[in-house]
Amino acid sequence: MINVVIADDHAIVRHGLREILNSEVDIRTIAEASTGQEVLDIVRADHVDVVVLDITMPGRNGLEILKELRKSHPRVAVIMLSMHPKDQYGVRVIKAGAAAYISKESAPEELVNAIRTANRGEKYITHDLAELLARHIERGLATEEPHKLLSDREFEVLRHIASGRGLTEISKLMNLSVKTVSTYRTRIVEKTGLASNAEMTRYAIQHTLI
Repeated sequence: MINVVIADDHAIVRHGLREILNSEVDIRTIAEASTGQEVLDIVRADHVDVVVLDITMPGRNGLEILKELRKSHPRVAVIMLSMHPKDQYGVRVIKAGAAAYISKESAPEELVNAIRTANRGEKYITHDLAELLARHIERGLATEEPHKLLSDREFEVLRHIASGRGLTEISKLMNLSVKTVSTYRTRIVEKTGLASNAEMTRYAIQHTLI
């Protein structure tokens, strides 16, 4: 039996995922979490095989929790679930150690197959994501697109700014101080050369980041 934890801050999403997984004879949902900290607490307390983890979580986001789990519980496979297209986060999460990147728009069978594959210690890579990974390798670090040089937090701030959100709103969404968000914005400017919010928005649109 594959023991799965579902982590998403929306109760209706967790319910839908639980219904999908509990219909399988070899998979059972042993716990649900609405925050990243709850995920860590559950994994420390129970025998967990696979975590289905949403990228956008309150406080510490899914990418941060993924990286912590890879350090503290490397035997636990993590499947990242997201509403964002693969070209926004796909390569980033696989590089961070995720076993799979699944869109919330995917068919239920894809999530089930990903869980079984991850439980075997293997990566579940879709055709589209495989192409993204191949292009990433071909380009190499020397020709890396600027936004791929950003840390996970910086990347998240860039997307929020490009979506028209102000620093105060971003600070509330990310549970950070305005000063910290401002620091991230400064780093974004330094790493990408995008000096204004308008430039960040144009860049994000051109690279389908929003």
